[in-house]
Amino acid sequence: MSTVKYEVVEHDGGWAYKVGDVLSETFPTHAAAHEAAESAARRQRVSGATDGIEYEDARGHWHQEVAEGTDRPDTIVEDDD
Repeated sequence: MSTVKYEVVEHDGGWAYKVGDVLSETFPTHAAAHEAAESAARRQRVSGATDGIEYEDARGHWHQEVAEGTDRPDTIVEDDD
């Protein structure tokens, strides 16, 4: 099982959370960004329906797979302060 890390960081005169290299919108306070990260992390762990997915990889090849609705990652929220 994978782990998705949400990191709260200073950004654009305020605070944001990021996953990998992707930043959220900017929040005025650290507390607001932290709560938004916690909320997103909770939603990431929610099971869904098993369904087929189709995606194109970096080489332009298409793939079809079945995504298990119960296969959800662990999540953590870390602060940069």
